[in-house]
Amino acid sequence: MIICDTAPLVAVLNAVDADHQRCTNRLETHPGPLLIPGPVLAEVCHLAEARVGSAAEAGFLRSVAAGELTLVELSSVDLSRMAELVERYADMSLDAADASVVAVAERLGIREVATLDRRHFTVVGPRHVEALTLLPY
Repeated sequence: MIICDTAPLVAVLNAVDADHQRCTNRLETHPGPLLIPGPVLAEVCHLAEARVGSAAEAGFLRSVAAGELTLVELSSVDLSRMAELVERYADMSLDAADASVVAVAERLGIREVATLDRRHFTVVGPRHVEALTLLPY
């Protein structure tokens, strides 16, 4: 299992993105499942529409509906942990999407995160492991 952050998914949708090929290769070859928390879904949709267009956004939503990616529902425990992380890392402007990735990883015991965001995910300390394994690298 791997939890997906926003940037790799947006890169996959955008053929001119500098990280498109690397992210596409990594996500297509990962055995899965590819999990996405709700805040990441919303952020991907917003950025896909702005950067690539409505067709890319709709295609992304269809891929989630078809089960190519698994939408993870947030629990009240996840939301409380997200609030804690957002407050703790306020100086880094950790947002709800990034906090949801960490909270879901902790709850499900997942080590791997698909992200291009080294700034946040190398600093934020998860409770369940010493550090998250950040892919693609």
